[in-house]
Amino acid sequence: MRKIIIDTDTGSDDAVALMMALKSSDVNVAAVTTVCGNVPLELATKNALMTIEVTEGERPPVYKGASKPLFRDLVTAVNVHGEDGMGDDDLIHPSLEPEKEHAVDAIIRLAARYPGEIEIVAIGPVTNIALSILKAPEIMKNVKHIYSMGTAGFGPGNTTPVSEFNVYVDAEAYRVMLESGIPVTIIGFDVCLGDAALNREDMERLLSSGKKEAVFAVKCNRSLLEYNLRASGGHFVDLPDAVAMGVVLWDDIVLEKSPCHCYVCTQEEAAYGQVILHDGRNLSISEGFVHEPNAVVCKRIYNPLFKERLLDLLTQ
Repeated sequence: MRKIIIDTDTGSDDAVALMMALKSSDVNVAAVTTVCGNVPLELATKNALMTIEVTEGERPPVYKGASKPLFRDLVTAVNVHGEDGMGDDDLIHPSLEPEKEHAVDAIIRLAARYPGEIEIVAIGPVTNIALSILKAPEIMKNVKHIYSMGTAGFGPGNTTPVSEFNVYVDAEAYRVMLESGIPVTIIGFDVCLGDAALNREDMERLLSSGKKEAVFAVKCNRSLLEYNLRASGGHFVDLPDAVAMGVVLWDDIVLEKSPCHCYVCTQEEAAYGQVILHDGRNLSISEGFVHEPNAVVCKRIYNPLFKERLLDLLTQ
């Protein structure tokens, strides 16, 4: 069975992605590692523990990781996900405890123990992954694959006009990951919108199921729903981390993907966190790739199939 590590800054959409993996019979969650991002590290860890506790599925060990980005001050998304990252609905009272080992050491240990088997699902800033690569580059070459919910894809940013949140929090770490030589699949924010989001009918289906984790999935996203209502007037909850987990679990939902050379902008402040994607198309000053591809980028997802499988998984 596939062995995955889920690296998460557990906000409300991370929680849904976590539940998907914990309930899936196709993967073994060898570890959950937490990182600062949507919320500070302590909250991200509590949110991960609580999500595991309410889910009828695996109970993997949880390891606390980086409490700050490599070089910059932490930027959070509490304005979107709530002060606790989980809807501010008094849901987070875990009885489970994290392990004592640091997340970076746990990632390196598992990569060494299972060479060529470990797949990392990064649904937050990739600070832990970058630190693991910097600390043990040869061991980290044992990692089979990294799936990253990151970048704006081929669309606009959601944090700045050009930057997506997970990269913007720690763009230097994202560059380390892309330059590591580990195979990377990127699920950008552009493929996580529209019909991929939960609508009113979807949320009612989850609530009416009576399943503890299905109800939790709706309640923890209350702040995100309110944010979307204020921002666009739309009654929906976009779940980019759940879409990324869908790609991990069900590769047949990916309708189009392209090898790309991905360049991470870290110098110019206005462009900080932008990831420039070149998919090999001929340009006026080049024909094809100038630099070799360093990731595969998803360009189109079959949203109806993703949504149906997500809802079935959460309500079963």
